[in-house]
Amino acid sequence: MRILLTALLLTASAVGTALTVAALPFYDHERGEVQPLVFATAGLWVLFALAVVSLRGIGTRASVVLVLVGSLAIGVSAMAGPPNTSTDSARYAWDGIVQNAGVSPYRYVPAAAQLEHLRTDWLFPAPVDAADGTPECTGDRIMSAKEPGSGDLVCTAINRATVPTIYPPASELVFAAVRLFTGPGPEYWPMQLLGLLTSLAVTALLLRTLVASGRDPRWAALWGWCPLVATEGITNSHIDIVSALLLLAATVLVAAGRRWAGGIALGLSIATKLIPVIGAPALLGRRPWGIVVASVATFLLLYVPYIATDGLRVLGYLPGYLSEEGYESGNRFVMLSLVAPGAAATVLAAVLIAGTALLVWWKTDPANPWMGQLLMIGTVLLVVTPRYPWYALLLVPMVAMTGRWEWLAVPLALTERLLVPSVDLTRVTVAVAVVFIVVVSVRRAGWVIVSPRNPAKSAPPR
Repeated sequence: MRILLTALLLTASAVGTALTVAALPFYDHERGEVQPLVFATAGLWVLFALAVVSLRGIGTRASVVLVLVGSLAIGVSAMAGPPNTSTDSARYAWDGIVQNAGVSPYRYVPAAAQLEHLRTDWLFPAPVDAADGTPECTGDRIMSAKEPGSGDLVCTAINRATVPTIYPPASELVFAAVRLFTGPGPEYWPMQLLGLLTSLAVTALLLRTLVASGRDPRWAALWGWCPLVATEGITNSHIDIVSALLLLAATVLVAAGRRWAGGIALGLSIATKLIPVIGAPALLGRRPWGIVVASVATFLLLYVPYIATDGLRVLGYLPGYLSEEGYESGNRFVMLSLVAPGAAATVLAAVLIAGTALLVWWKTDPANPWMGQLLMIGTVLLVVTPRYPWYALLLVPMVAMTGRWEWLAVPLALTERLLVPSVDLTRVTVAVAVVFIVVVSVRRAGWVIVSPRNPAKSAPPR
């Protein structure tokens, strides 16, 4: 009965995911009302929680089969339609097309006239005439831009089409490889397929590592069935899912004593999205130099071909992005701005992150780095509170490896921030997530401040 119930819940999750992607309109954060995607996403998280609870009563062998089959079913369902909250994968496709034409993605912005001959209809649809005869851009995923120099209207699915790419070289190599196989014609499914394959690779690696380390392999469901993985890793195809796989591989290798190989994997992960650098403190231990040298050398080696042709242009839009997002001024730190408004929030964030990194480095044994990774990545996400929940794809494998399911409150809170862009509501949601994590962690540790039978005595913590 447990197996049947879990299978039914997974079927409902897969069907719900497919309907959410295929039937609901593209999410528009500028609308004033709460949109159907909000309720659909909440329903998927409820089904996910029920399926994980149901899995607890099932034997190990059957659980492993359910984890794998469920991961595949939900992942395939996530490919039922185009991206529904983000158009980042349109930029991925363009960067790959440009590179395969022999042009560096850092050299020209997508709207540049020099690349007009590379434009495809699905990335650059032709403007249509409005009622008054003026040209305009129409479509759920289509935005307007001005061609540099001429000022002509350019309709494109690429966001920020007048700024250079922001992505590091490992990401760019992935984009080029995908488009080398598919060509410029296919729309969004090539990156979605990569997301599916990457998600299944993470599930398989989690199962293998959990079994090898004597942990419960059912914890892999916390990744394989997670709605965040399906929606942001597959449907919206964020490259963060690749960096999550690489960081997980780095952590597995270091835990196994293969520090140089782990350093290379860490360097690849950082060269994919930069953010995985927060995974370094838990891996360094008292002999950090092998990992540091291997990761830095890998990172720099990937940058060499691009620096040789483009120089400092390889920084792309990163400085402008940080300024635009408000991290330089401190305005984006939703929780910290309550106590340290303006630039002071940036200083406080830096202090908190640096303090957490030092604590994790000091206390974490690289042979068992999972709790250190969980604490470091989770704390950074809570401090920074990004608008983009896909950053939490780095956290979910660490949740699975530790079984600390309460930390899934972090990606859930960030998902709320994306879908319901209210600062006040986000503050409440993040605060609830923090309290929930603390309460569950305290209960898990068995800490009792006052004995219920004898209030005068205190029970020692375990």
